[in-house]
Amino acid sequence: MLLRPLPPRVEGLALAAGRVSASRGACVGGDLYEVAATDHGVRVVMGDVRGHGLGVIGTVAAVLGSFREAAHDEPELPTVMRRLERALGRHLRERSYAEQPVSGRAAQDGALAEEFVTVLLLEIGEDGELLAINCGHPWPYLLTRQARPLADAEPLPPLGLFPLPGELPVVHCGWLLPGESLVLHTDGMEDARDAAGAFFPLQAALTEAARARPASPQDLIDAVYAEFLRHAGQLPSDDAALLVLRNDREQARTRQQEPERPITRTMS
Repeated sequence: MLLRPLPPRVEGLALAAGRVSASRGACVGGDLYEVAATDHGVRVVMGDVRGHGLGVIGTVAAVLGSFREAAHDEPELPTVMRRLERALGRHLRERSYAEQPVSGRAAQDGALAEEFVTVLLLEIGEDGELLAINCGHPWPYLLTRQARPLADAEPLPPLGLFPLPGELPVVHCGWLLPGESLVLHTDGMEDARDAAGAFFPLQAALTEAARARPASPQDLIDAVYAEFLRHAGQLPSDDAALLVLRNDREQARTRQQEPERPITRTMS
């Protein structure tokens, strides 16, 4: 199983995840997520492979498999992201060789040359400090009394399109305080349209769900997906995943004054 069921709790964080597939009855799509409790903090990945269906299973497996090792091995987020990039590159080269057996070399064009993965890496410290590296993925929403984007820094390009730069920006996104939730999602959530062509208002739906004071992250996901399916009126054209982490820790460092914009630092 590629997307393993998440435990209800990791290091004082309550968790839940859900996914609506664009293919009726499909249990695997292009969306991926995982949460790992490590010596470096709780680390989270959410990503989206271009396309959906059986063709992306190997790519999802390559990225998730690399994260499950690198999240524990690497002390810094940039080196975790570089491990994911290398794993994706190896996987795509192997697929290309397999699909070009006569030439004996990797294809330089075609569908594989255009395949890419958006990836968001998050690290949640013991005090709730949030660090992130974003390669082309939608920023999460921080849920307090309302939903607001966690950051507005410009993401890097998705993995697979171009090589990562020599220095990777780590964005300081503030703190996840006790009682607050973080909602990660894939772009299928906000790209779904209703009959009139209007996009699903995810931020407004999250704010409304938060006002109802859901008892758990799973209750929040259930409420948002109910609105999502009412809006779309049918299965969406793209997979749509949600991952919610709520800080249930009793003690956390007092919030420091946060900058108006996230602090970005670069690390090689």
